[in-house]
Amino acid sequence: MLLSDLVGTSGQVARASGRLEKVALLAALLRRLEPDEIEIAGAFLCGNLRQAKLGVGFAGVQAAASDSAAASPTLTLSEVDAAFARVAGVAGKGSVGEKLRLLRELLARATRDEQRFLVSLVVGELRQGALEGLVMEAVAQAAVEGPDTFTRPIYAGNAIATVQTSDQKLVITVRGTAFEKAAPSGGQGSVETVAGPGDAGLSRFAIRLFRPVLPMLADSADDVRDALARLGEAALEFKLDGARIQVHKSGDDVRIYSRRLNEVTGAVPELVEVVRALPARELMLDGEAIALQPRGTPHPFQTTMRRFGRKLDVDRLRQELPLAPFFFDILYLDGDSLLDEPQERRFEALTEVLPGGIVIPRTVTGSGDAAQGFLDTALGRGHEGIMAKARDAPYEAGNRGQRWLKVKPAQTLDLAVLAAEWGHGRRRGWLSNLHLGARDTEGGGFVMLGKTFKGMTDEMLEWQTIRLLQLEISRDDYTVYVRPELVVEVAFNDVQASPQYPGGVALRFARVKRYRTDKTADQADTIAAVQAIFRGRGRSPPARGEARRDPAAL
Repeated sequence: MLLSDLVGTSGQVARASGRLEKVALLAALLRRLEPDEIEIAGAFLCGNLRQAKLGVGFAGVQAAASDSAAASPTLTLSEVDAAFARVAGVAGKGSVGEKLRLLRELLARATRDEQRFLVSLVVGELRQGALEGLVMEAVAQAAVEGPDTFTRPIYAGNAIATVQTSDQKLVITVRGTAFEKAAPSGGQGSVETVAGPGDAGLSRFAIRLFRPVLPMLADSADDVRDALARLGEAALEFKLDGARIQVHKSGDDVRIYSRRLNEVTGAVPELVEVVRALPARELMLDGEAIALQPRGTPHPFQTTMRRFGRKLDVDRLRQELPLAPFFFDILYLDGDSLLDEPQERRFEALTEVLPGGIVIPRTVTGSGDAAQGFLDTALGRGHEGIMAKARDAPYEAGNRGQRWLKVKPAQTLDLAVLAAEWGHGRRRGWLSNLHLGARDTEGGGFVMLGKTFKGMTDEMLEWQTIRLLQLEISRDDYTVYVRPELVVEVAFNDVQASPQYPGGVALRFARVKRYRTDKTADQADTIAAVQAIFRGRGRSPPARGEARRDPAAL
């Protein structure tokens, strides 16, 4: 199949408003693919690469974008995947330059639409609405609606599924684990009968040890009262700014997986020792690993992440930066799956088999004042907020729903817009991804702090596109650079070290709240103020030459 066919479907999925319409579009594409293309297409549709990481940074990928483009599409999915494999395989001295040369060669063969898709895919900013759960549902729909047995493998994020149908049953195999579901008569039917909301998707089927499942995710609440209004009396837990871990234990065999289901056992031996000593014979736990300072407050997220992905000097780093586990859920215990059990029952089981020192601090309340007090306690200990969880909620693997809500106080800054990138999918034709700058009172001008495309309504996108084009001073294929006159109020969760930017810091989880039309750019917040926020957390900006660790590696 041509890459352009998948890019076209990606655009249709992004523009589709309903889940069923998106699934139908994806299923139609899947049925047209050759067997050796299914896994490639599944990864691309989920916004992933089969190679996981290519070893090139954002700026390098942008620089590799070709000034010219192919007049008509010729690239196939297999050719693109093979090119990515070559890029990922380059190592040694001069590898960065060679990787960029190969990327430039690939992009020069792509049309403009294909170039935009590939660049967004590589830098992890593909926004097309085809999430892992939707792709898995599309696999099921392709199976039950197809005239022939559907036995091709499909890669959906970190899950590999093979589907087989007959008149009697549907079998979905994810990462080697078989999930069976009764099929409609004749193998025909809608996707709801296979993996729809009523079934909570694949998360409701049986699980096995050492086959990690996608983590359950949380939506956001404005504050504790908003969370309680939506959930009623709820379980509240500290929200740690650590590394999400999933731990599997069978006897003395302990393995630990990251948020993206990569095995990281060798990098965290102290966690293995803690879990191995637990009395339960078989366990599957969900939690966080975090590096704590001597006074018990957490190190910055980036410091914790230094412990992951390391193959050398693990023992030395363990002594310098020990990790502590805190668990908040149990999915499997001594042969029994607990996924369908309510959150309250799962937490009871967790406390029965784990000592209190490694269980997340928790309380249950329906009182707004009590919930605020619990949040204040979490913040006072240096954590980023709290989680509010419905006590009757099952564990919905891979789902981001309304049963778990995160409550985190957000700070705001007024920043100048330095540039904006053209959007993709349903945002195509609008300037979307804003380059944010703080005022430099010493050197003059503005210092870039990062980018964001979050928090924008359609009305805001339309307005800012018109206004930014009026301020344009130059452009390239993807970005319009503007006079720094517009000021935008940006909410963010933290300030983190970033050698990528001249000020040494960047905003974490930045999103737009509103444009400050009442302010001029010379009233924007300063880089000194941002660095002061960073230092207020006991940190120092990195040296210019310091190697950059990529938290997304997990």
